[in-house]
Amino acid sequence: MPGTPARKQNRSRTARAVGAVAGATLLLAACGSTKDTGAAGADGGGSGRVGVILPLLTSPFWQSYNDYVPKMAESEGVDALKTVNSNSDPSQQITDINNQLNQGVKGLVVAPLDSAAIEAGLDQAERKGVPVVAVDVAPDQGKVAMVVRADNVAYGEKACDYLGKNVTSGKVVQIMGDLASVNGRDRSEAFRACVKKNFPKLEVLEIPAKWESDTAASKLVTLLNANPDIKGIYLQAGGVYLAPTLQTLKSKGMLKKAGQDGHIAIVSNDGIPQEYDAIRKGEIDATVSQPADLYAKYGMYYIRAAMEGKSFEPGPTDHDSTIVKLPSGILEDQLPAPLVTKDNVDDPKLWGNTVG
Repeated sequence: MPGTPARKQNRSRTARAVGAVAGATLLLAACGSTKDTGAAGADGGGSGRVGVILPLLTSPFWQSYNDYVPKMAESEGVDALKTVNSNSDPSQQITDINNQLNQGVKGLVVAPLDSAAIEAGLDQAERKGVPVVAVDVAPDQGKVAMVVRADNVAYGEKACDYLGKNVTSGKVVQIMGDLASVNGRDRSEAFRACVKKNFPKLEVLEIPAKWESDTAASKLVTLLNANPDIKGIYLQAGGVYLAPTLQTLKSKGMLKKAGQDGHIAIVSNDGIPQEYDAIRKGEIDATVSQPADLYAKYGMYYIRAAMEGKSFEPGPTDHDSTIVKLPSGILEDQLPAPLVTKDNVDDPKLWGNTVG
């Protein structure tokens, strides 16, 4: 059940043209609505080293993405350098971008920590004629060849729909991500709006946790002390929120398995193996599988295309996704992100079932 875009957000920006070379037709076969700018880069072609910058490595999701990067780089014919970890620090991420540019990379694949702050790094790359592909998070401004991402509005809506159909009334909590990131904003606003429109008997309580597990745990304890009658929880990032949430509920005697009296319905986001195990145990009910494997695959695909002078246009692709325009004029390939429940948790096609 792929995550279909909930809406077409309009954003169009062509990739920085850096050269067309033989072999581009292989890339064109993977996605429709492409064109060749015919421009030549500083090295006269689409080859060269690519820097890959991670936001953090404390989440199992990003650990999995990191493991996929060299495999997908090899399969897509990209000479990727060893990944760099910005360690949850937006200012460090700008430094990391500059360091990679000073090493002479010809392309960058970056997972932005802050949708606004990343513009400084994107501007540096543009001045040097180096194309950038953004993964997971869309920048508010700045030039990128493509954003490789899933529809985060749909994440919030799927979580709302699941909880709303399984919790008839009462209090539900959303443990939010960093609102400086478009991902945190999209998921939070979509969940909030969906509950208000479709499930008015639910009362939404919110925990701003900034993708920090310690923050989520401490604030959840405080919230549960004041609201012991919570009926449901939406975790916007299972990679950082799953373990502290389950531990907190367990310590308070509130972790009941699905089907037991007092069970708190929990929907998560990420699709990591730990979430699947929790679904099988009945500790949580569902998660949205954010495609770590496809983020790595299409991050490499699009950076190679950009380095070869290719650009893209809105429309459906042949890999079960849709390229849309976002408000700032940037293009985004919205990859499928299925809802996973006990009914399909063992599906071998889910990336979370293919890693250890």
